[in-house]
Amino acid sequence: MRRRTWIYLPLGLTALAMLLPLWWMVVVSLETPERAVEAATGSGGLHLWPADPRWGNYPEALRQAGSREWLGFLDALANSVTVTFLAVVGTVLSCSLVGYGFARLRFRGREPLFLLVLATMMLPPQVTLIPLFLLYRELGWIDTLLPLIIPAFFGTPFFIFMYRQFCTRIPEALFEAARVDGYGHLGMWWRIVLPLCRPVSAICAVFTFIYVWNDFLAPLVFLHSEQNATLALALNSFRNQYGGLDDLHLLMAFSMVTMLPCILLFVVAQRQFVEGIQLGAVKG
Repeated sequence: MRRRTWIYLPLGLTALAMLLPLWWMVVVSLETPERAVEAATGSGGLHLWPADPRWGNYPEALRQAGSREWLGFLDALANSVTVTFLAVVGTVLSCSLVGYGFARLRFRGREPLFLLVLATMMLPPQVTLIPLFLLYRELGWIDTLLPLIIPAFFGTPFFIFMYRQFCTRIPEALFEAARVDGYGHLGMWWRIVLPLCRPVSAICAVFTFIYVWNDFLAPLVFLHSEQNATLALALNSFRNQYGGLDDLHLLMAFSMVTMLPCILLFVVAQRQFVEGIQLGAVKG
């Protein structure tokens, strides 16, 4: 019992320290403008609970998120949902297919090609921004959602590695039985690999969702009009317009709204998240 106490106590304190900034955001988002300024400047001490919770701060912040009142927020929300959903689907399908190919197909140069795929993880994404911008401009994709969606259907090295490692652990007897039933590689990928790789698919979906939902750099470079803006761009525009201390409560409210889907997703998929890390990291 005493040993568990020494283990759980520092873990609990660490978790509390990590959650404190998030809780502070919630408190400030429900405060009056005057108390929000006091919380930001520290003149009123540490605010751990709103004195008079004002839930109307949230609809007010969303109403002011765009130049067209509520339509500005709804457009940004629709764009973020569309981009994130298609990016998750594209990443899971492409990475699982490529991972299956590296794990089960035998062809000359397979190992060097797999190492080359892994080596691309060392390339910072900022290095490819200018070439990608020039390419998308020639294709006529600038100020459309295509640059944020199409690359997801060409795979991500980290998730390809995870799928490949998991596929090597699938018994060969399952693939032999599928061949006897007349399935080709696409059939075995769809009927065997995808159902068995659900833990890896879960972590792939969670990581991709969080990254794409919070991505700011790519939308900033490739999107120009307000109609195509994502929530990350809408939040930045809101910060530029209402970034003063007098509107701090509205800024925190809008920030909490953009963070809420990621928090809920992690809470719901926490078990699959942990299992996916453990299974995907096992060496084949």
